[in-house]
Amino acid sequence: MQVLYEDNHIIAVNKAPGEIVQGDKTGDKPLSDILKDYIRQKYNKPGEVFLGVPHRLDRPTSGVVLFARTSKALTRLNEMFKDHEAMHKTYWAIVQGAPKLPEARLENYLVRNEAQNKSYIAKPGAKDAKQAILTYKTLAKGDRYTLLEVELLTGRHHQIRCQLAAIGCPIKGDLKYGAKRSNPDGSISLHAREITFVHPVRKEPITITAPVPDDSLFAKL
Repeated sequence: MQVLYEDNHIIAVNKAPGEIVQGDKTGDKPLSDILKDYIRQKYNKPGEVFLGVPHRLDRPTSGVVLFARTSKALTRLNEMFKDHEAMHKTYWAIVQGAPKLPEARLENYLVRNEAQNKSYIAKPGAKDAKQAILTYKTLAKGDRYTLLEVELLTGRHHQIRCQLAAIGCPIKGDLKYGAKRSNPDGSISLHAREITFVHPVRKEPITITAPVPDDSLFAKL
């Protein structure tokens, strides 16, 4: 576990692919519990440690995850994550092939299939469809893969994965959305690179950047 930022109110870590943010049916130990142990030991705190989870990343995804160390910070972060102007999130994605345009704004409507844990492009007005907006730009191109920088303007289930697949550029390793083959470690090549926001208590601007995974293709691109 790599701690990227820490103070009395918030803590941010660089999640590795395969780690889970909160407990699920697998029973694997989540990052939230690992962080509680870290705080308990570092600050010699007896008893229960408070740690709030204002947002999550998919298990196969890596990058910045922000946690709250106080209830006051959690309440404010929950509100900030609902407002994409208050919480600016940047992702890096390695995709198959290359998009037709080197940079663009994608606007779709998505419907989530709970049973499949998958989202689909839908027509405007379709039942339960929610608008999904992102922008991307090309950072680097290889023979078979392209590195894109993605800015999220809405926060929908599997939004980046679904929208990039819809333009013929599924994320490397993402079999669920059309990738040709899996990554050896079961990850997908989607990384929450950076998060910028105003501190929920101190009101100071903060930018937290996560180093990319130890991956030869990320390094090459």
